[in-house]
Amino acid sequence: ILIAGFVIGGSTSRTVLIRASGPALIPFGVTGVLVDPMLQLYSGSTLIASNSAWGGDTQISSVAASVNAFSWQFATSNDSAILVTLPPGTYTAQVSGASGDTGVALVEVYEVP
Repeated sequence: ILIAGFVIGGSTSRTVLIRASGPALIPFGVTGVLVDPMLQLYSGSTLIASNSAWGGDTQISSVAASVNAFSWQFATSNDSAILVTLPPGTYTAQVSGASGDTGVALVEVYEVP
């Protein structure tokens, strides 16, 4: 499992895009990728959201482009993403193999303007 921690500071909620790239790394020459990443977002021990296979969501694509995230080439890939508005606090984005598989994954957290 890969765990990435982040903090929403200040006194107002922020919208964030969290991505777990596995198959999307293949065009960059990355080998041994996590073929089916499961992305889970936690506040403490409370599961807030999860995603496995983003499904080509047009809102995710649009937001990713607006924050200059690299483009995912295939809408049918098993890469995972969560777009959520969070109040100030501490959070963890956790990535694991949806089928118990292992491999290389990249976790990104973007603040959405």
